[in-house]
Amino acid sequence: MSSKSFILKALEQTAIAPQPMPEINVAPRVDDLIGQFETNLNTVAGVLHRAGSLDLVQEKVNTLVAEGKQVISLVDGINANRETPEDQHDLKDIDFAVIPGELAVAENGAIWVKQPEGHRVTPFICENLLLVVEADNVVANMHQAVKKLTLDSGKFGAFIAGPSKTADIEQALVVGAHGACSLNVYLV
Repeated sequence: MSSKSFILKALEQTAIAPQPMPEINVAPRVDDLIGQFETNLNTVAGVLHRAGSLDLVQEKVNTLVAEGKQVISLVDGINANRETPEDQHDLKDIDFAVIPGELAVAENGAIWVKQPEGHRVTPFICENLLLVVEADNVVANMHQAVKKLTLDSGKFGAFIAGPSKTADIEQALVVGAHGACSLNVYLV
């Protein structure tokens, strides 16, 4: 018997029997989901706007464009001053990206974003991120969120919780180190 086979045989004899996953039977807190989401979004340095419609989002985009900012919108009904380029490297000067969020999670302020039309790097390369989420798509916790998510094979999706942040052992927090410097969520 080779030493490799000996080691694998020894490991096989000491392996524990598979155990079932624990059941989690904690009822989610469902009162004031929007309020919970706003509180937790603020905790991760995001800002919630209870827009109610896309009009407030379009007003914000119009203001940004008037200030000379480069804005790209991937949300139907929101017009910006930049189109999706052929080459993702041409996104390097985007100041604001307006992207649809599929659902929001009240317990942690995270928003599920599917691979946007165009380039999947868009939410991470822009300087500032505006996510648009339908108010009916706020769920209580991650358990409910995972049950509602759909993702086609080969596609990309991510939970985004606040702007990009990183910290070191000296307790210095840096916002925008790896991605967007700010995150504004518009509930419509």
